[in-house]
Amino acid sequence: MPFFDNITKAAKDFFIEETSAGGPSVAAPRPLPGQSAPVMLGNTPALEPAPLLTQPEQRHLDHIRQLLAGDGKDFMAFTKMVSSLQASGLNGPILYQTAFNAFSAVTSLDLPGLLKSAEQFELKLTSDRNSILERHREKVGEIRIPNVPPSPLVQLQQQEQQLQTGLADLARQLEEAQQRLLAVREQLQQQQQKAGAALASYELAHATASTELKAHQQAVQAFLLK
Repeated sequence: MPFFDNITKAAKDFFIEETSAGGPSVAAPRPLPGQSAPVMLGNTPALEPAPLLTQPEQRHLDHIRQLLAGDGKDFMAFTKMVSSLQASGLNGPILYQTAFNAFSAVTSLDLPGLLKSAEQFELKLTSDRNSILERHREKVGEIRIPNVPPSPLVQLQQQEQQLQTGLADLARQLEEAQQRLLAVREQLQQQQQKAGAALASYELAHATASTELKAHQQAVQAFLLK
């Protein structure tokens, strides 16, 4: 029967990862049931102006994918089952109920355990983002981490300050010092844009994964806890 064929296909997709010559493929984010609005970045203001991004860097997608990799008996594995069944035409409560029944039969994971797993992945995303933000703040000179050398960007900031002080004391060398200052500022701007772009890319990858995780979690709570 087509319905059971769809479940069989979903279970097969759940256990078999698609691969390519370059390694595991990373699919573009798929709209979840009831989700049509574009993914928005987090509400944390950017520390430096950064270009608008429509796609995260591959290294950030790979980082998030590795962060959310589980043992095949967790919430992320369940979302793969949901996605496979969704591709077969199921949606709404029947989608999540069918996915949960099939997933529970394979993994023996009950509903409380599934929701607990979702919370653990959510905590991993939050913890990882906090760590990234701390490193970014150290990189741009907002904070200092003990026993960690200043970043190239911070060194450029310090060099800029030293040059500005030297200009006040060495007026006769004003022209030469101004040229050096312009060169340093150009490098500083490049480093700031690079750091800002890296953070914006990570935020986009993080927001995409967090939104998808939250949507699945809310769907489970809405459809399965009744």
